[in-house]
Amino acid sequence: MIRAYKFLMRPTVGQQAALAAMLADHCSLYNGALQERRDAYRHTSKTSIKYGQQSAQLKEIRSFDPERQGRWSFSSQQATLRRLEKAFAAFFRRAKAGETPGYPRFQGVNWFDTVDFPKDGDGCRWNSTARDRLPRVRLQGVGHVKVNQHRPVAGRVKTVSVKREGKRWYVVLTAEQAQPEPLPKTDSVIGIDMGIAHFLADSSGEFVPNPRHGRRTAAKLEAAQQTLARFPRVRRDKRTANHRRAVDKVAALHRKVRRQPPLTRLALRNFTRERPAGPRTMNSSICRQLVTGQLTHAAWLRPGSRPRAGPHRQGRRLFGEPEAGNATDLTGDEAAAHSWRMGHGLPTTMPPSCRTQTDDQISSRSLRRGS
Repeated sequence: MIRAYKFLMRPTVGQQAALAAMLADHCSLYNGALQERRDAYRHTSKTSIKYGQQSAQLKEIRSFDPERQGRWSFSSQQATLRRLEKAFAAFFRRAKAGETPGYPRFQGVNWFDTVDFPKDGDGCRWNSTARDRLPRVRLQGVGHVKVNQHRPVAGRVKTVSVKREGKRWYVVLTAEQAQPEPLPKTDSVIGIDMGIAHFLADSSGEFVPNPRHGRRTAAKLEAAQQTLARFPRVRRDKRTANHRRAVDKVAALHRKVRRQPPLTRLALRNFTRERPAGPRTMNSSICRQLVTGQLTHAAWLRPGSRPRAGPHRQGRRLFGEPEAGNATDLTGDEAAAHSWRMGHGLPTTMPPSCRTQTDDQISSRSLRRGS
C-alpha cells in the first residue's frame, strides 16, 4: 500500500532562490519538449516524437547548458518528460473516445509548481541528516533543506516531490507500507445521510453541523479579491509591490480554506466514539460498520418534527417495513430504536440499495487518503 506525506519546508533565502530556479528550468524543459513535438508533427513528414527520443537528448542538453539544465537531477528531468508523455497519452485517449481533446498547453512560470524525483536517493535524499534533531531533505542543486515534520513517516520512502504553494514550499513523500490489519468486527450498525443544512444525520436522530469553512472566510476573501481586481493584469515581473501583496493575500485565504480538516474525517471520528445507551441511541458500543446510501432528509428527522411531503406521505414507505414477528427478535438497543422509530412514523429498516463499508475497507481507504 502506498501512502503520501506532505511536510512544510523551511528553506533559507538562498535555497528559496535555488528552488525557484529549479522550477523555472524544469518548466523550460517541459515547454521545449512540447515545442519540439509540435514542430515535428507540423512538418510535412508529420513525425511523432516519443518520450524515449527526448530522454536520449538529455545528456546533450545538460552538457550544452551546464549552468541551468546541467545542475539538476537527471531523474527529475526524465520525470518532467514523462509528465509531458502522460499529457499526450491523455490527449489521444480523449480524441479517440470522441471527447473534447484538450491539447497539452505550454506551462507558465506561475503554473509549473511541482518537480518529481522518482526514487529516493537519486537526486534527493529524505532525512539526509539523520543525526540532526530537525529532519532535512537533500535536493541536488539546492542542498539540505529543513523540514517541519509533524508526524512520523512509516514504511520505505519511494518518491519525493517538491511543490510550491504561494510563498510556501512543501515536500511530498510517498511511502510503501504493509496492508493495515482490520479492526475487530462487531454487530453494531448505524445509518447516516449526508446533506446540506446538516453535514450528516444518523439513524438515532443526531446531527453533525456543517462547518462551512468557505462561508466563514467569504467576507475576507471578497474584500481581498476586490482589492486585487483594481490592479491591471500584467506579467509577474511587471507587478508592483502592492500588486504582489494583494496576490499573496488572496492565495493565503484560499490556502486557509483548503487546509481545513476534512469533514468526513470529523464525522467518522464522532461516530466511532463510545455512546451512552438510551432510546435515541442505536448503538451502545463503538460503531464499526457504517451503512451509507442515497436517503431523503425526511428519513432521519429529529423527534417531534413533521416530515415533508414525499413518497412516505403518499402511503409508500421509503424502505420496506419488517415482516410480522421480526421486531420480537430484536434485543437491547435495537428493540428500543425500533420502537422509537415506529412511534414517530419513520422507517425501521435500512434500504436495500445501501452500500456497506466494512472495517478493513474503511481503514485502508483512510490510510490511502492520508488521514
